Amino acid sequence: MHIEFIQGKGYYSNSFISGNILFDAGLPPESFRDYSSDIEIIVITHCHYDHIAHVKEIARLCNAEICIHELDAAGLTDDSACLANAFGEKCPGIAADRLLKDGDRVENFEVIHTPGHSRGSICLYDREDESHPLISGDTVFADGGFGRIDLAGGDESSMRSSLNRLSEIDAGDIFPGHGRVVYRNGKKHIAESLGSFNHMYP
Repeated sequence: MHIEFIQGKGYYSNSFISGNILFDAGLPPESFRDYSSDIEIIVITHCHYDHIAHVKEIARLCNAEICIHELDAAGLTDDSACLANAFGEKCPGIAADRLLKDGDRVENFEVIHTPGHSRGSICLYDREDESHPLISGDTVFADGGFGRIDLAGGDESSMRSSLNRLSEIDAGDIFPGHGRVVYRNGKKHIAESLGSFNHMYP
């Protein structure tokens, strides 16, 4: 499976396109204009503003449905829930079309609820594809990174549980919300993230 990497700019998050799915929508609509006829579904990994800033315009451009975990859905319409004030901005002001929960499927991707960075953070995992891709949002980054837990909705115990859970899957490629993409051996990077977390929060 080919996953198109659209690198984040400034504080806006990375986005990824797999088939008819766009993962995260922080970048301006012009970043996705070439894919507008392909995108039918927008999956938001969590509700922070840098991941949702332009979801309303992109959804209208592509006529796409918006999917987000039920615990983060308020962030699409509530400035405080999406931390828009910290960016000097306003939330998109659009409701989700589909509320996700752990174990749901979006096309070939399984929804894994990974709270810790936010209450409704999710990762998306395709266990059937040979590269075992994991869309990791701000839960896991390359080289031992993990999402902040000091923001509203963050929680140390939840993040530890989420990292432990991810360490049990056979992740290959990792597509994180910020920073570089990991091609192959994603399981090693998750183990490093768990190790870093346990060192910082013993």
